Amino acid sequence: MLRVVVLLVMMSIIAGETLAEETAAGLDSGLVNPGFHNKPEWFKNSFLDLQEDVREAAEAGKRVLLFFHQDGCPYCAKLLNENLAIKAIVDKIRQDFQVIAINIWGDREVNDLSGEATSEKAFAAATKVMYTPTLLFLDERGRTVLRVNGYYAPHRFSAALDYVSGKEERKHSFRDYLAQIRPVAASGKLHRQASYLQPPYDLRRSSRPGGKPLLVLMEMKQCPPCDELHQQIFSKPDLRKTLQGFDVALVDIWSAEALISPAGERIKATDWAEKLGIQYAPSMLFFDDRGREVFRSEAYLRTFHIHAAMEYVLFGGYREQPNFQRFVQAKAEKMQEQGIEIDLME
Repeated sequence: MLRVVVLLVMMSIIAGETLAEETAAGLDSGLVNPGFHNKPEWFKNSFLDLQEDVREAAEAGKRVLLFFHQDGCPYCAKLLNENLAIKAIVDKIRQDFQVIAINIWGDREVNDLSGEATSEKAFAAATKVMYTPTLLFLDERGRTVLRVNGYYAPHRFSAALDYVSGKEERKHSFRDYLAQIRPVAASGKLHRQASYLQPPYDLRRSSRPGGKPLLVLMEMKQCPPCDELHQQIFSKPDLRKTLQGFDVALVDIWSAEALISPAGERIKATDWAEKLGIQYAPSMLFFDDRGREVFRSEAYLRTFHIHAAMEYVLFGGYREQPNFQRFVQAKAEKMQEQGIEIDLME
């Protein structure tokens, strides 16, 4: 028996050393990102039988929060190191949720919400996870009541927790719930440029003779991330040049102004935003020449990922590579080969 215990301890030590070595070696030079990050000890140590996890959470008076992540993700690091460093947020999560971490490239077995056996990466693909972190908030029956695609700042993340823990989805959408919250200080203006399409909008392909893909910026006046997008990111020369490849329309998600959508529907701007499920500003929606939405970004992103999203559509990357994360990885590797240093949070 003693030999077995000693052997298990030695195997554990070797495995730990191997994991540390793989983690340290897993990031190429030139990528300034956090690499592997330990999850908080209070995350649930789940066997990834998600139906059972939902039942156990419900019995404890809680809901399940699925945290999709990947190593080397700076926005995952930002969520873990900033949002989850705030005691009020941590207390709220631990009181009302059971958090389960899922690696979007992982091979652990998952029994999904329909009871089917799969893997972490297959489950993430089936759930159409395009960004990390992606957060799925599940109700007592395993239904998604809120999905957060990407990083939210602490105040908005906290609002998402309140929305789900308070079962507010039974009363109104998350977008309408956020409208009731006192806005954070912002410029109070829309950043429409002379080079953009101008309202009243007719976003049909037939009304845009240049043959460019369409980029719709869903924004609002009281929006610090919108200010940051235009003042800090779109002002960069490389971004300005790429932006010229699109017809750009900036839509106020709370405006009653009428427009014609890419599909030809006559609708108020605010109703269109609600129909599209817009819950974050700024959201970037990309449409092809048939008026079909082909990609969107709907969370906080910095320069590298915003530029990658634009190139993903502009150069038709979405047609060949349906996984945006793979496209981003290939872009980063190519830049490294050219000797370009990358700061993912610049």
